Amino acid sequence: MLSTTDKLLAEKDGAIGRIVFNQPEKRNAISFEMWQAIPVALDAFAADDAIRVVVVSGAGGKAFSAGADVSQFESKRSSKDTTAEYNTAVMHAVENLKAFDKPTIAKIEGYCLGGGLNVAVACDLRIAGDDARFAIPAAKLGLGYRYGSIRMLMDLVGPANTKEILYSARQFNAEEARAMGLVNQVLPGAKLDEYVDSYAARIAGNAPLTVHAVKTIVAEALKDADQRDLALCEELVERCFASEDYKEGRRAFMEKRKPNFTGS
Repeated sequence: MLSTTDKLLAEKDGAIGRIVFNQPEKRNAISFEMWQAIPVALDAFAADDAIRVVVVSGAGGKAFSAGADVSQFESKRSSKDTTAEYNTAVMHAVENLKAFDKPTIAKIEGYCLGGGLNVAVACDLRIAGDDARFAIPAAKLGLGYRYGSIRMLMDLVGPANTKEILYSARQFNAEEARAMGLVNQVLPGAKLDEYVDSYAARIAGNAPLTVHAVKTIVAEALKDADQRDLALCEELVERCFASEDYKEGRRAFMEKRKPNFTGS
């Protein structure tokens, strides 16, 4: 099973796994059930060696996600116990996405707000349409924003931009988001699908061991110095040099052809 709810689609498309928030009538607001479904989908993609990269997006073309489904807050986030359960599901989803060992791309159209932005920040890359709008409106709702989410955002855009995003709770356009480093690239909306598909295919065609080593080493470098596993970093680099893919890469370069990497 790739998903536990029809409001979160999880599909295989060759070497690309796709996770789609599927509640367009609510601008893809993320329900409790959708938060629970994200780790299920990721586990399925992690176990499938054919999947080399995962693209996360929203259905309908109007929103990546407008954030958590506020209509559930009265039933799911109003008491201490229900709030703890809800927050655990959110943290589990975001942490699983951040720790996922294959590359992830957030394809962002329209609104990317609150919890939706938290999901996008947990991805490795963010590619946005020029109509995208970004905000974390926690200060307008009286919500507390947890250390892990603030740290993840701060690692991406720095302390000053993090404060501006959270203090103001205002919406930022795609160019503002690119200027602060919140997104990697901005494309005209009509070109976004084709570009992201092509970019995902490019990543999927590269050596999986190399890509995995880079993802892991970057994650280690972002940790506090006393928590970094430098031995693991070195082991992953050595694994690349000892791999069949390294031999294939050298041969393909000399033969002037596209390499066929297998991840071994």
